[in-house]
Amino acid sequence: MNLSAYFLDRNLDEGRSADTALICGDTSHTYAELKELTDRAAGALRELGVGKGDRVLLACSDSVEFVAAWFGAQKIGAVTAEVYTFLKPEDYRYFLRYTEASVVLVDAQTIEPVRQALGTLPDEDRAVVVATRVAPELLHSGEHPLETLLKQAVAVREAVTMAAEDIAIWKFTTGSTGAPKACVHPVRSALKSFECYGRGVLGLGSDDVVLAVPKLFFGYARDLVALFPFAVGGTGIVFAERSTPELIFELIERHGPSILVNVPTMMSAMAAHPRRHDADLSSLRLCTSAGEALPAELLRRWDRAFGVPVLDGIGSSEAYHIYISNRPGATRPGTVGTPVPGYTARIVGERGERLPDGEIGTLEVTGPTTALEYRGAPEKTAETFDGDTVRTGDLFSRDSDGFFTHHGRADELLKVGGIFVVPSEIEHRLIGHPDVVDCAVVGHSDGELVRPWAYVVLREGATADGTRLREFLKAKLPGYKCPKTFHVVDELPRTANGKLDRKALRARNRP
Repeated sequence: MNLSAYFLDRNLDEGRSADTALICGDTSHTYAELKELTDRAAGALRELGVGKGDRVLLACSDSVEFVAAWFGAQKIGAVTAEVYTFLKPEDYRYFLRYTEASVVLVDAQTIEPVRQALGTLPDEDRAVVVATRVAPELLHSGEHPLETLLKQAVAVREAVTMAAEDIAIWKFTTGSTGAPKACVHPVRSALKSFECYGRGVLGLGSDDVVLAVPKLFFGYARDLVALFPFAVGGTGIVFAERSTPELIFELIERHGPSILVNVPTMMSAMAAHPRRHDADLSSLRLCTSAGEALPAELLRRWDRAFGVPVLDGIGSSEAYHIYISNRPGATRPGTVGTPVPGYTARIVGERGERLPDGEIGTLEVTGPTTALEYRGAPEKTAETFDGDTVRTGDLFSRDSDGFFTHHGRADELLKVGGIFVVPSEIEHRLIGHPDVVDCAVVGHSDGELVRPWAYVVLREGATADGTRLREFLKAKLPGYKCPKTFHVVDELPRTANGKLDRKALRARNRP
């Protein structure tokens, strides 16, 4: 058992050598070509001293080299972990120390902050730097150009045999409630997630071409672009540039993907974009949404603009990937759907008792892809994991038909006038205003009382102001839930995974 052998090598054994595995920019890479790059990357890593169980940290933009290095590390039994490419040196220092990585893969975007980070570490704790798409003359002593290593390496043809419980992947939490923690996943997590969600919900096939809005460091995107499609001989699309509505429209029209991996923020931006009227999304058979709950109003706006079916779902690093999702032909706006095949979910109260349908409580999920632990955090591990069950800390309700609705996290609740208010309820109504592209609600205390404050991003040319937005909400919500204060901002703070960073928003002393 080996992830590289299962998801990549197997395609050659099954006669798909010449089929397209990956599209990167204007270049298409066949399964045979990607396997050759992977085998050489595996050889290069092995020659640098990487062995089974060693961590390889990927801190580079999306590219064929990223994918080949990821599979190369898996091929020799190493453990892969990925981080965002726009971090500060102190952030990279944290990840390098935390992972104790043997090798870190960088590119032109990340090489300098990673250098600064490594310069603060003792020599014995420093990872070997391998750089891709950086001119050799710009590298410092001891740094290795990946392209040269690939040419010189003795290719590894046979994958290291792994057991189902052998550690293969570290998936980091977003860090929205503290320092990011690594959810330690064995080989089985990726395999079972593909079977349960990739095949069981999305029905992935060899004709599918998958494009993702988030980047590959985010496991939600990496698995759906460069892992799950390969299990069935499909194709992934990667690009190094920052995701924008204009670029996503262009990539869809150029490459004709059948699945778009999306997040609510980008869905809102695309549905408000001037190109929404003439963009050709006819190749798409479905769009996935995750990362944050998808408001019913936004889903209706998307449907009016594009008519592409959306499967909203929820997952986590703790449970590897999506564990509750809507289904093709069976969606319910405003909900995240029903448990993915192979998973069970329940709503529990403060004492762990199971709550009846309609009541809001904490979600617990049981399934085959639960992480083994939070690396280096035994107390948090014991609090969150119970065998194959994850205590999520997210507030949910379940209706009589089995559909789950996300109400945010317990630590996000606001107590306004003695009554608990769920910020997401206000946000889901506010996003329905035609002038609002993005929004967030957080509590503001004047020392005595907590009031909901709204931050909104308006579409270009919008005329709405705080008075109009409040009147809009008053027609949909009780008065105490309607913010009196509205701040118009250019953008909202978000984590590297694209989730709203409420901690950063609350930290603002003034707009």
